[in-house]
Amino acid sequence: MIQMPISEGMREIFDTRPDIECDRFTDLSEDNLVEHIANYDAAILGIAPFTPRIIARADRLKVVSRFGVGYDAVDVPALTEAGIPLTVVGTANSVTVAEHSLFLMLALAKRCTIYDREVRKGNWNIRWDYPAYDLAGRKVLVLGFGRIGRRLVPRLVAMQMDVLVHDPYITQDAITCAGATPVEDWRAVLPEVDFLSVNCPKNEETTGMVGAAELASMKKTAFVVNTARGGIVDETALYDALKAETISGAGIDPFVIEPAPADTPLFELDNIIVSPHSAGVSEESIYRMGYWAAKNVVDCFDGKLDPANVINTEVLG
Repeated sequence: MIQMPISEGMREIFDTRPDIECDRFTDLSEDNLVEHIANYDAAILGIAPFTPRIIARADRLKVVSRFGVGYDAVDVPALTEAGIPLTVVGTANSVTVAEHSLFLMLALAKRCTIYDREVRKGNWNIRWDYPAYDLAGRKVLVLGFGRIGRRLVPRLVAMQMDVLVHDPYITQDAITCAGATPVEDWRAVLPEVDFLSVNCPKNEETTGMVGAAELASMKKTAFVVNTARGGIVDETALYDALKAETISGAGIDPFVIEPAPADTPLFELDNIIVSPHSAGVSEESIYRMGYWAAKNVVDCFDGKLDPANVINTEVLG
């Protein structure tokens, strides 16, 4: 079962395996997956929820492979209880997300959307009325130093930014070696930063971690960028902060509800740039993610699954 178009990366793996048949699913409702999941030995998932109800009917399922690295829509405890490994694609889209984070920072600092809009109206004075910022010399706080944060930080350092990083779960020397400054209390430095970049996983600890209080403590000229998961930045609090101009702007890629409906309140605002949860999607990353999502399936069938790509390694024995 494959929940997205079968990519060239997937074909490179599966075309060498005549013993494997692939079916693409377009109806990703829970009821439809419950009805059919018992027919499959593997599932390659997009962002549709993979629930305990689905897993309970997955009698043949040997592996669940994510076309990506986030897995907040997958019930990992239910998979673990069933003895089914959940795999991700490692660093296949890490560079892509890091570039998108930097793109959003640049687009916000350089007033990309308002300049485009006003120049089309003939308003060239906008450059004086609403001047852009340089990234060089600006202070940025990166939340998370995992696969993506480790690739984003060198890019920010190369832009001559003053880079702070908060990640209590890694060796702090790794942050220093990357040219950044480790921060233990990230909320304490919010009043100092010009950019806040969210690059951490979504879990119980991080859901809603950037809320009204955090946004209120930031500079009026500051920007928030989220290329992680919807809900880490509280959307209601962000809307209120942007509308009141408590902060200057935001760049948001993921949303709590996806696809985000057209009447999403954030879409009313001019001081936000949005993208369709596409930070990890490029021509190159689609190939890489497809390749590794398929390879994880084949490796599981062949008994040589790489534990580094497995989330619930306890099922490997």
